[in-house]
Amino acid sequence: MRIVVLASPDSWYFRDLARAGGAEHELLCLPFSELQSRVDRDGRVRVTTAGCELTEFDAVLVRTMPPGSLEQVVFRMDALAQLEAAGVVVLNPPKAVEVAVDKYLTTARLARAGLRSPRTVACQSADDAMLAFAELGGDIVVKPLFGSEGRGITRLNDEALALRAFKMLAGLGAVLYVQEFIPHEGYDCRLLVLGDEIFAMRRSSASDWRTNVSRGATTEPLQPSGEMLDMARRAAAAVGAPMAGVDLLRGRDGQWYVLEVNAVPGWQALARTLQVDIARRVIEFTAHCVRRGKADA
Repeated sequence: MRIVVLASPDSWYFRDLARAGGAEHELLCLPFSELQSRVDRDGRVRVTTAGCELTEFDAVLVRTMPPGSLEQVVFRMDALAQLEAAGVVVLNPPKAVEVAVDKYLTTARLARAGLRSPRTVACQSADDAMLAFAELGGDIVVKPLFGSEGRGITRLNDEALALRAFKMLAGLGAVLYVQEFIPHEGYDCRLLVLGDEIFAMRRSSASDWRTNVSRGATTEPLQPSGEMLDMARRAAAAVGAPMAGVDLLRGRDGQWYVLEVNAVPGWQALARTLQVDIARRVIEFTAHCVRRGKADA
C-alpha cells in the first residue's frame, strides 16, 4: 500500500507511521503548503504536492493543519475532497477535518447529536462577550476558534480582565468563543476512536486547570465505562471522523462533558501510556479502508 502523509518534514508522527509500516507499506511525507490542483480540458482533476500526483497513492493521511488564510484553508479542503472523489482514501475525510477544526461548528454538531458539552456563546463584540460572561456565571474559558493542545486558551473570572481580553480579541477581528468553566477534580480523559477500536487514558494536572500533556500533565491507562465509550463514538460520528481524539471531562456535578473532538489526533502520549503500537493500528485501519473502498468500487 502506498500512503502519503501530509505533515511537516520533522513530524514525529510520520516517523512513527513509517516505522509501523515497515517494508510492507510505502509511506511518503509531503507538505500541505505545496498542494495544488489542475483541471484539464478533458475534465480530469489532478491534485499534486511537491511534484507528486496524489491520485497515484492508495491513501492520504492528514497529520497537520498548518495556519493559513481562509482561502488557503478552503482550497486545501476542496483539493482533498477531489482526491476522495477520485477514490483515494483520505483520513480523516476533508469534511470531518473542516468541522473539527472549527470549535463552534463542532460544538453545534455535538449539541445536535444530544451530547453534553459546556454552555457556549460565540459572538463578535466585546459587549456581547461580557453579557455571555455574566450569563455563564462569571467564570469562563475563552478559546481561539481554531487551535489545539491548549494553545491560546484562557480562564477568566475577573470582570475587568475579561473586558480587556474581549476588547483585544475583538480588535483583532477574532470570533469570541466563550464557554462556562466546568469545576472538576483536575483530570480529564482522552479517548482515541479508530474505527471500531477505542484507546483511552486519563490525564491529570496538579498545577494547571488544563490537562494537556504538552503542558506537563501526567497520564495513566484508563478502562472507560460504557457511557464514556458511547459518548466517544457519538462525538466522532457527529463530526464524521472515523479517527478522532475525543476529550471527556467529568464535572463535580457528576456529569460527563465532551470538551473537544480532534480530527488530527495525536497518540504519542497514548501509545507510551498504554504500551500499544497505535501507529501500527492506524496503518492497519487505513489498509482496511482501502480494501473496503476497492470492494465497493
